[in-house]
Amino acid sequence: MNRRPTLLAALTLTAAAALTLSACGSDDSSKAKPNDKIAGADSGDEASPSATASASGAGGRPEIELPSDVTYKFEWKKTGDAGKDAVLSDAEQRIKAVDMAIARQDPLDKAYRFYSDGTAAAGSQKYIQEFVDHKARTTGLTRYYNETVTIKDDGTAALVYCEDQSKAFNKFLKTGKTDVTPVTKDSYVVYAGTLRKNDKGVWVTERLISQRGSAKCRP
Repeated sequence: MNRRPTLLAALTLTAAAALTLSACGSDDSSKAKPNDKIAGADSGDEASPSATASASGAGGRPEIELPSDVTYKFEWKKTGDAGKDAVLSDAEQRIKAVDMAIARQDPLDKAYRFYSDGTAAAGSQKYIQEFVDHKARTTGLTRYYNETVTIKDDGTAALVYCEDQSKAFNKFLKTGKTDVTPVTKDSYVVYAGTLRKNDKGVWVTERLISQRGSAKCRP
């Protein structure tokens, strides 16, 4: 499986997201796994992330720095609604922040915790730790698309989106080898999350589940 090496145990979040996987086109919610894609530090100069960077912004947002071979294609469209666009922006930064934590080999990195809380933060920590334990990281391009965002009356936001991992692969630090795997239906993942705006004005992901091979995300 791309981006989720077989030697790394799949983690399961027990908390349900505001939107169920069945509601977003998933065919098996029993296989829910934690979100967060992968980036990392190689045995050479990539031990310190560099190149791709997102500057700090409003609300004291952390600067995101990643190895140059960890790239993204976010096809999330501007909605014209300031609230929804802010949800998408902070969700994008959370994804990159988790990658940076893996790049730094730091399961407690402050950046991803800036954008997550609750079961989402706990799941990310365990997920990052798996890569640290196995001295692994990923390389390549990850694409995000088919997003749907809804802001509810209770102040939370529900976000569903797809991830294409077909051009992202695992790389192991000891050998420097990239595990280039074939593209299968499991290369496409659907995510459903719940976010809430904190007192800093940041949309923090509180709960997150995912499903591989969803018909919603496959080409």
